[in-house]
Amino acid sequence: MRKLENSELDRKSIEDFKQSEKTPIIIVLDDIRSLHNIGSVFRTADAFLIEKIYLCGITATPPNKEIHKTALGATETVAWEHNKDVLEVIQNLKNEKVSVLAIEQVESAVFLQDFEIEKDKKYALVFGNEVFGVAQEAVELCDGCIEIPQLGTKHSLNISVSAGIVVWDLFKKMKWNL
Repeated sequence: MRKLENSELDRKSIEDFKQSEKTPIIIVLDDIRSLHNIGSVFRTADAFLIEKIYLCGITATPPNKEIHKTALGATETVAWEHNKDVLEVIQNLKNEKVSVLAIEQVESAVFLQDFEIEKDKKYALVFGNEVFGVAQEAVELCDGCIEIPQLGTKHSLNISVSAGIVVWDLFKKMKWNL
């Protein structure tokens, strides 16, 4: 077994990325404090050809050298938009017939492994503040909630880890019906 060289990875150019068919997933980041978390989510979004990221509330925006440290250029490929009001973003997405889902521990949440995607449907995933999670008002406006099962003593994951887990799970269900 030989580790592949970067030149063997068939990476897309920025222009190729922008012209590629996108995965019908939108990420909404609300009040994310850590610039490294924001950059990591951009990098995950690039990896899975995510359609767009909305940066809401206090979430910082590119260009920013701390975001760039973890995004490694993904802020140049992934479409993004800043809107101070997450509730406005959620409502606008719902008006566009996007299914908006909070990633949060709430009553009646669907565990990630049990969540079934609908063919030809677009999803928006709302991730909240590292300490407080998704705001209750946003949860109430969403179409539903997905929870990542956790079995240890801690009952929270880093926002960038949560985004990676949920995006990968939905991506594989969409792409390979797994």
